[in-house]
Amino acid sequence: MTPYRRAGASRSPAHPGRQSLSIGPFEPELGGYLPEVSLTYETWGELDETQENAVLIVHALTGDSHAAGAPDEKYRRGGWWDPMIGPGRPVDTDKYFVICSNVLGGCSGSTGPASEDPETGYPYAMRFPVVTIRDMVRAQKRLLDRLGVRRLAAVAGGSIGGQQALEWAVEFPDFVRKAAVVAANGALGPQGLGMSEIGRRAIMADPDWQYGDYYGTGRRPDAGLAIARMAGMMTYQSAPGQWERFGRRPATRPALYPEFGGRFEIESYLHYQGRDLVNRFDANSYLYLTRAMDLYDVGAGYASHEEAYSRIRAEVLFVGISSDWLFPASEVRAAAEQAKEAGADAAYAEIESMNGHDSFLKDWDQMRSILGPFLSA
Repeated sequence: MTPYRRAGASRSPAHPGRQSLSIGPFEPELGGYLPEVSLTYETWGELDETQENAVLIVHALTGDSHAAGAPDEKYRRGGWWDPMIGPGRPVDTDKYFVICSNVLGGCSGSTGPASEDPETGYPYAMRFPVVTIRDMVRAQKRLLDRLGVRRLAAVAGGSIGGQQALEWAVEFPDFVRKAAVVAANGALGPQGLGMSEIGRRAIMADPDWQYGDYYGTGRRPDAGLAIARMAGMMTYQSAPGQWERFGRRPATRPALYPEFGGRFEIESYLHYQGRDLVNRFDANSYLYLTRAMDLYDVGAGYASHEEAYSRIRAEVLFVGISSDWLFPASEVRAAAEQAKEAGADAAYAEIESMNGHDSFLKDWDQMRSILGPFLSA
């Protein structure tokens, strides 16, 4: 197999590591204008001479392009889907050219609210236009075009990444051969919408948010972002899973906040999760990405969900999680059935787990047994 290298790329796609590429100006679908957009991405494996062996991995809400690989000084953590990506793994890098990009609106190198507006010289902050899942997918398509990808062998992701995988199959039906939509469906329900709004209001109520213009002031809305993360973490787990993991046991970790009548282990866990996020994520990006997740409706711009699903030409696998209440398994299964009724080649599989929404980042044996055969068939 002859490696394919596109002339003009900043670094060869055949070499792993974080890279950035300009995709030019961009007009989001809900309005606004970005005069210059760059996406940061990583690659594994090699693009072959057919230019059709590419697999796009799309990350979840607070993820980034580091989907695989060991921890290093830059990321301080291993790849978030590392057990799934590599030689002999379901996303086999001996077979596929694997790409993962940080999404438009993110804060890990891609253009987002913390980026400098070239027209003013200041960060966009809340002047950044509202972006949608469709915008993220369209931006990724430009990136893949510039990397020389002719067609995707597959696109896969969970949660907001699952929304992107589904949108890829609808928006670019002839460009995608397979799509794995994990822990996601065509539209988030009201309970999820409400939890997203609680998180956003926690950030915006923090005086250090400063209406989004906190860059360079020495003050950030860390307290608000930490609370938003704490609320979010409660949606990623199940009640049985929390009983098993935490119960009502007293906290064993050192306190991060002044105590009020003692602490439970679940409280301490949430405190540490909040602190971890503020050390690696931008609060404004959290606002924009949760809003994109909430706004996603696969039928937007079409007469109905059925019309949107009827566009799909890819083989689509919807994967639900038995204990997920952010995207309940019944709703993921219903999306698969609706897509199938509309004529799509759609199937459904389910992860049996008490780990809740986060199962696609924890239950590796089931993830491998479900996605491995789907991707290799």
